Formats: sequence, C-alpha cells, structure tokens
Amino acid sequence: MNTIKRVIFIIGPTAIGKTDLSIKLAKAIKCEIISCDSRQFYKELKIGTAPPSSYNLKIVKHHFIQNISIKEDYNAGKYEIDAISKINELHETNDSVIVVGGSGLYIDAICKGFDKIPEVTKENRERVKKLYEENGLVWLQEKIKKIDPKYKLLEENKNPKRLLRQLEVFEETGRSLSSFRTNTVKKRAFKIIKIGLQIDRESLYKRINLRVDLMMKLGFLNEVNSLLKHKNINSLQTVGYREIFMFLEKKITLQEAINDIKKNTRRFAKRQLTWFRKDKEIIWLKKNELSEILFLISK
Repeated sequence: MNTIKRVIFIIGPTAIGKTDLSIKLAKAIKCEIISCDSRQFYKELKIGTAPPSSYNLKIVKHHFIQNISIKEDYNAGKYEIDAISKINELHETNDSVIVVGGSGLYIDAICKGFDKIPEVTKENRERVKKLYEENGLVWLQEKIKKIDPKYKLLEENKNPKRLLRQLEVFEETGRSLSSFRTNTVKKRAFKIIKIGLQIDRESLYKRINLRVDLMMKLGFLNEVNSLLKHKNINSLQTVGYREIFMFLEKKITLQEAINDIKKNTRRFAKRQLTWFRKDKEIIWLKKNELSEILFLISK
C-alpha cells in the first residue's frame, strides 16, 4: 500500500525559534530538513543570516544551507527546481521532509511553483546594478512603479534584491515580471502541511535584539568587513550587511549601525508576518511546542 508523502513547513518571522523547533521535530519523526531561507544559501554569510549552528547541522542533516556563493546568480525559480528535486529524492527513503524558513517567495516556489521567466544576460544584470548604485533605492522603487503598476507586494518594496530582479527582467524582455505569471498552481506529488509559529510582538522584538547582539559578539563586523569589496552584489543587499557597510564607509557610527540592524530586522519581521497572514493554509500554533506539532501532523 502506498503511503502518503508529506512536506511539513515550519514558517514564521525571523528569530522566532523555527530552527530549534524544527530540529526537535526532525529528531522525533526521523527525517531531514530543507532550508527555504534565501539568505542562508550563501556560504560566505556565516553569522549575519543566523544559520543553524555546526552542532545542529550534525544532529540533523540540512539541505540548502551555505551551499552556493554570493557570486552565483540564484533565484526562486532555480530554487524551485532544486528543492523539488531534493524533496523527491528524500521521499524515496522517507515519507516526511521538513522545510524551514521565513522567505515567503521561496515557500511559494515549493508549494505553488513559478511560471518560466527568461534568463537575464550578465550584461543586463551588471547594467541594472550600476544604475541602482548610481541612483539609489528610491529611484529603483519609482522605476518599478512605472514598469509594473500592478506590483502590489508592498512588503517587498524595500528589498533591493527583489526590485533589481524586476528591473533585470524588464530590461531583458521589455515586459514586467508579473506579466510572465499565470497564477497557475502546480500540482505536487506530496501533501503540504504549513505550520506557523507566533509569539507576542514584545517577545519577538526582544529575541531579535538579543540575536543582533549575539551576532556582533560572534564577529559579524569582521565577516562584513571581509565582504566589503563585494558590497554591491545583489545577495548582500540585505538587513545587517547594508548597515555595517554604512559604518565601514564611515557614514554612521557602529552603535548607529547596530541600532539600525535591530530596527530594520524588526521591520523585516513585520513584513514577513504580513505576507504569511495572507496564506489561509497556515495552521498557527498557540504554544509553539513540539507536542502541538506532532498532534497536528498526525491528523
């Protein structure tokens, strides 16, 4: 008799405790973990993206953690292909796979899939990046508004990486990114269970602030300094790295940079929650306990 294959998503904003809870779950049901945190893919970003510790990586096998370089061109469309392939491979020997992360677009890549979008040439990518460097974020935001008036992902409006992707596609094809989307959900060969973690805002913000302080103690400043010559790469247009680059360029003090990381991470968490609350398939936990998850997936 064929058993049901399932993919269990542990979803929630940054710093809420997804990693610890997912490892407990993986040990309990004896399966492996796939990351869908788009910042944790990069091998050079060992501190600022808060990946699982080397100890946790030994306890449970993870996939898509520090597996590519910041110099590589990678996006949600490529991740869909890679993640589905890995899920199918893991399902050959195990009925369950856990997917953990807070990147809504990459969660959708697994659950819904994407329409095929044309590849962007290196020349166009570099030209778009140069325009952004010369004109800044506000210019980029206004450019996307003109290119794609239907672009409604306001929670992504301060994410240069996503906005640059929009402009790259337009420069390559003369069409907006949304024009390539048919909103057709691909049928998957597995059952999808989405479990969302939630805590009160004050507790979440406290966890975020503590995480930033820990990052600094672990040597985050040195990590960013080692990447200074690559600061314009798309994958480094993200919270934490941007602020420390500002300090290294003597535009702000170190304390101002740390305060900005905390503030911008809190804002990032808020945008993540805005995205997730639109998804009616997510089952939100009340206590964020392993026993509660085991009960939900046993149904």
